[in-house]
Amino acid sequence: MSSLTCLYTLLVFVQPYWVVSILLCMVLGVNFAAIGFNIMHDAGHNSFSHNTRVNTFLSYTLNLVGGNIYFWKLKHNIAHHTYTNIDGEDHDIEIKFMRIHHDQKLRKHHKYQRFYFISLYGVSYLAWIFFQDYEKYFRQKLGRNSDRFAFPLREKFIFWISKAVHLGIFVVVPIILVGWLPTLIGLMIAGMVCGICLATVFQLAHVVSETEFKTIEAAKVEEKWMIHQLQTTANFATKNKVLTWLLGGLNFQVEHHLFPRISHVHYPAINKIVQQTCRDFQIKYLEFRSFRQAFKSHVLVLKYMSN
Repeated sequence: MSSLTCLYTLLVFVQPYWVVSILLCMVLGVNFAAIGFNIMHDAGHNSFSHNTRVNTFLSYTLNLVGGNIYFWKLKHNIAHHTYTNIDGEDHDIEIKFMRIHHDQKLRKHHKYQRFYFISLYGVSYLAWIFFQDYEKYFRQKLGRNSDRFAFPLREKFIFWISKAVHLGIFVVVPIILVGWLPTLIGLMIAGMVCGICLATVFQLAHVVSETEFKTIEAAKVEEKWMIHQLQTTANFATKNKVLTWLLGGLNFQVEHHLFPRISHVHYPAINKIVQQTCRDFQIKYLEFRSFRQAFKSHVLVLKYMSN
């Protein structure tokens, strides 16, 4: 959070030379994503602190950077963590203009998705905070075909207040002090970098060649929940300490899905126990040694799903 404050102060109040400002906007985008990875994500799972109030307070860092924690908990904690990689239930694999599940309808433009996917990932964060949240608000649905969810009056107030605060801090004040064009360019750069970071980390954990994509039957998952998580989730680059620090341990995605209420600082130790247990029971454990290897696997899935 201190780095976010410093970057914001430099860009809005100091206003360095444009080349430096572009670089700072790129760093700001990484900073947005890092807040999500390291603070909001754990707090949203009540694993950042033993104190529930601390977790609740820090989970609202998502609202500060433009999202909505109430929607996120419904979409991520409940739908994604329960029905991982199941089309129609896991809304994290519903990406417009892309096909990443065999139950999703194949369209002509999907033939090129392995070429344009990075562009879509780039706009995903901006689309999320400036369009999709409002779509969820007025529909009261996580997806077009999903059931309506309960939306307490208190959360409606929080939604509009936090959206207004975000727009004031990151749109109105910069326009007044810097101008509308630099603000627009800065938002686009920071937003696209953030979107690429967020989407890529998620996709490398679930949309790779080794993970399974299932069709739900009779309103239930066939396998036991933990087995299902092991089949649909993969780790990557777990030996890379810098990446682990930057991603808040989300490269240990298997451990996170099995134990979402445990802080990510314990994932490296848990990783060894889970792997040994899988070997003992002859259960497949998915892990890519490097980021590059996982990324290559993700592109192969996109190519396969385009046919």
